[in-house]
Amino acid sequence: MVKNHCLAKSINDASWYQFRVWVEYFGKVFKRVTVAVNPQYTSLECSSCGEVVKKTLSTRTHVCKCGCVMDRDENAARIILSRGLGTVGHTGTFVLDANNAWGDETSTQSGETLIEQVIS
Repeated sequence: MVKNHCLAKSINDASWYQFRVWVEYFGKVFKRVTVAVNPQYTSLECSSCGEVVKKTLSTRTHVCKCGCVMDRDENAARIILSRGLGTVGHTGTFVLDANNAWGDETSTQSGETLIEQVIS
């Protein structure tokens, strides 16, 4: 269906909307905070200093003048995380852990502050 150039954008928009609905639903079921973040320019902005580093789609490594060198996707994930945390009022830093991708130990449960969760 997506190959139909007249309907492709509408079908993709509906798919992303449904994905967001499911994520928000499961966030409520498992008592997790969900935040929608605008992904625009997340792969261009440096997660270390905030400077915009232009790169092509084929460039897979983020290299900034500040000395930050990492995979482009990891950099974008850090930017998205910081934007999401900024939305809910948290200004601290987190270490992304690939072994804990589900966030079972690091997510702040709804109705609980980050300090309360860390202490427990």
